[in-house]
Amino acid sequence: MNAAVSLAARRTPATRTPRLALLGTGVVGSAFVARYESLQQRQLRLPRFEWLANSRVARDCGAGIAQALDEARLAPRDERAALQPWAETSALRSGDVLVDATASDAVASWHADWLARGVHVVTANKLGQGAHWERAQAIGEARHAGEAQYGDSATVGAGLPLLSSVRALVAGGDHIHAIEGVLSGSLAWLFHRFDGRARFSECVRAAAAAGYTEPDPRIDLSGEDVRRKLLILARSAGIALRAEQVVVDSLVPETLARLGEGEFDARLRELDQVLATRWQHAHDAGRVLRFVGRFDAHGATVGLRELPLSHPLAGGGGTDNRVAIHSDRYREQPLLIQGPGAGAEVTAAALLDDVLRIAVH
Repeated sequence: MNAAVSLAARRTPATRTPRLALLGTGVVGSAFVARYESLQQRQLRLPRFEWLANSRVARDCGAGIAQALDEARLAPRDERAALQPWAETSALRSGDVLVDATASDAVASWHADWLARGVHVVTANKLGQGAHWERAQAIGEARHAGEAQYGDSATVGAGLPLLSSVRALVAGGDHIHAIEGVLSGSLAWLFHRFDGRARFSECVRAAAAAGYTEPDPRIDLSGEDVRRKLLILARSAGIALRAEQVVVDSLVPETLARLGEGEFDARLRELDQVLATRWQHAHDAGRVLRFVGRFDAHGATVGLRELPLSHPLAGGGGTDNRVAIHSDRYREQPLLIQGPGAGAEVTAAALLDDVLRIAVH
């Protein structure tokens, strides 16, 4: 009997006590488990951690969460498996909390279905509301049709009060004219670090070594991650922005985008001269380089911009996200929200905050 089936066999009658399930046992999922156990030791009231799963296996947490995590992480890949463990939803019941700590499009495609069943979804996966417009619509309709809640504060800003602020402004009758921001913690760190003296490729490798970028840094450098976050922000503001409407200026030329991961790393230095020239041009004009996503009445863009030092997005440091909200209420000066925007720990904390808000408070 496979793990998913054995989990389904353990179903019990419905209860008001929510159970917790985790999908994704990578860096963020592991950090989530560590934070859960830390709060458990402090005797905080928490939902019972029932099971966790990755794309290979599902594990019951009855014998210990850490043991289940280790077993799941060490499970061998089985290319013959026709059913991924996360697809076995019969182990979930109304009122349970499902945490999506993956970056899987397939998992995100289930969000609306789980919500419709009454299962709360807490996610760091941006592909739920930051990809297909139809999927985002389905999630929104499922949220409003039933009692299940959707915790998505970890998808943009790693838990900063960003989405909640945008939604509160809209609910209060404010009209948002534009949102622009440094939305990638990895790219924020990179362009605070890049000073025209060190090679850009060296800064990229330093960011990767520090764990700020994806294993393939092109995912960050392409601007795709920022586009997804911009879509989530726009849709939270009530704007029906579609992915194809966002103009993205990637830092990765097409010749390098087509390469294998190892080949790209070997040719990473091909970016050095282009970025050195752009940095020098900005420096000579008394400006700084920032990778910015923005939407307003004229459209939506993602890319590297030269900003004057007085610009709201020019400051910050480290992996800080820095977001400016322009609205009727904040017409003269934008509402500025800033804080750490990258790292497994802050993302895991945001996930668990949403879990506690839904399941405990």
